[in-house]
Amino acid sequence: MTTRDTAARGGPTLRIGNASGFYGDRFAAFDEMVRAGVDVITGDYLAELTMLILARQKAKDPESGYARTFLSQLTKSLEAFAATGARIVVNAGGMNPQGLAEAVRQVASNAGVDLSVAHVDGDDITDRSTELGLGQPLAANAYLGGFGITAALNSGARVVVTGRVTDAALTTGAAAWYHGWGREDFDALAGAMAAGHVIECGMQATGGNFSFFTEIADMTRPGFPIAEVAADGSTVITKAEGTGGAVTAETVLSQLLYEVAGARYPGPDATLRLDTITVSDLGEDRVALTGIRGEAPPPDLKVSATEIGGFRQELTALLTGLDIEAKAEVIRAQFDHALATAGLPEPEQVEWTLARTDHTDAAVQEEATARLTIVARDTDPKVVGRKFANVFVEIALGSIPGIFFTAPPAEASVYGRYRPEFVPQSTPTHQVHHADGSTEVITPPAATSALVPTDLDEHSPADPEAATPAEPSPANPSPTESAPGTSTEAVPLGHHFGARSGDKGGTINVGIWARSQAGWDWLRQELTSARLRQLLPEFAQYDIDRVELANLRALNFVVHGALGEGVAFGARFDAQAKGVAEWLRSRYVSLPSEVTAANGLDVHFTHDFGAH
Repeated sequence: MTTRDTAARGGPTLRIGNASGFYGDRFAAFDEMVRAGVDVITGDYLAELTMLILARQKAKDPESGYARTFLSQLTKSLEAFAATGARIVVNAGGMNPQGLAEAVRQVASNAGVDLSVAHVDGDDITDRSTELGLGQPLAANAYLGGFGITAALNSGARVVVTGRVTDAALTTGAAAWYHGWGREDFDALAGAMAAGHVIECGMQATGGNFSFFTEIADMTRPGFPIAEVAADGSTVITKAEGTGGAVTAETVLSQLLYEVAGARYPGPDATLRLDTITVSDLGEDRVALTGIRGEAPPPDLKVSATEIGGFRQELTALLTGLDIEAKAEVIRAQFDHALATAGLPEPEQVEWTLARTDHTDAAVQEEATARLTIVARDTDPKVVGRKFANVFVEIALGSIPGIFFTAPPAEASVYGRYRPEFVPQSTPTHQVHHADGSTEVITPPAATSALVPTDLDEHSPADPEAATPAEPSPANPSPTESAPGTSTEAVPLGHHFGARSGDKGGTINVGIWARSQAGWDWLRQELTSARLRQLLPEFAQYDIDRVELANLRALNFVVHGALGEGVAFGARFDAQAKGVAEWLRSRYVSLPSEVTAANGLDVHFTHDFGAH
């Protein structure tokens, strides 16, 4: 298919508005973006956990397996959308892009609207899992690139639905169509990758999940982001006029640091060099991303392998008042004895956690209460089922004073497991099914380059022999080596630094940036992987990667294994690590006076990131 549709091409930039950051995002956002008058509306509905959910749905009903919310959104806005010249590109096809494409055609037909619909597939390699050495997952999906989307738009499709493509591919595919980019336009593709990465999580680019949210005038209902992508891949991030939230250098920067790893950010079509991005605040909710360099993509594609890991039981007792540690010890001993006395088997995995959420001399009972939680996992649902849960409750009247529980006993729940795998770019058959019934196969890139660390990337293996680091506190803050004669002040890190964290499989990423040049000089020297382990002692046992991004005055850390086998595994109470960055910002450090004094100097970044 070599036909190229140019009817919708207008000005020098392509306006792409993202209307969904996850399956369950604001329903009205799609209609808001239709009314915003963008050229392309994108929607990201997929995540690792979502793929597991959709795979289970499709296993029960072969006609399901896609994000039905998108269909409802399109139905509501169909007439308004049809009256525009805009295109739609969404990954809502999930495990069944063909099924969603057919449903979209039916909705359009019922409304009497002529709508050209194409779908992209080939990512689902589940049936080949055994031969590819991937085991026997419930679903195995390769992350495809954007050139299938490009081909669909070139053929005249108004709506393109895909399965598992990378989140940024929704943007790169549309931009390559509009600007006519080829496979080896790596700088331009990398620029669109950066734009796609910023807008893919919706409101996280316009003030959502932002460390300094109190500085944003209107947080009631942030708008969704728009990327204005130029022919060279440079981009201006903005939002629809009259919407809430804000687009600033820092809201954009914080999203650039979200769920990334090293200086090289790989994709199926290009590798983005994060260390080349310049972020410039243009004012009036407009931020430019320029100077971006790209490289050839890696020879392999990442594969999301999801499966049923087993069954999980979680039970929590509330402990109030005095002697919290002793109370927890009694409950654990009573439970273990009762389980053995009942003749019930020990689960394969048992984890106890005592969260000291209690406060001394609290005026409110809830503030005087700690939480003792047991999480048990087993491949047999009966082992961690209702009988196991009953034991936890049966000890109540003969246990500690004041014990009560968060919920009655129940059956175990299924938990999922995620494994990142890799296959050669040539393994999946990347296909586009055009509106006229024809099928086009997208060839993999001819030029690839192995993904290797840069000189900016560091790896710090865990030391199992190391003692647990002392925890900083206002009275005992994390120390700083200061120049002679320099005064220091113990303050929360977050008073002078922003951060954002997230998950990728079993790993946690924490990006942190300085609000001033003095802060950056301190940050790059003092916040090592060892210091991070001191500030966040939960992560002392894990390998940590660290990268310096001087152009962004930022560091990024990747903590390997801290989330076990992925979000559905539930290794931590914050299963997606969304709050880790704010935990880090709450920790006390000794900062030199030149850092604390600089807080108001260039905090709003009226200059460019990258200028230093």
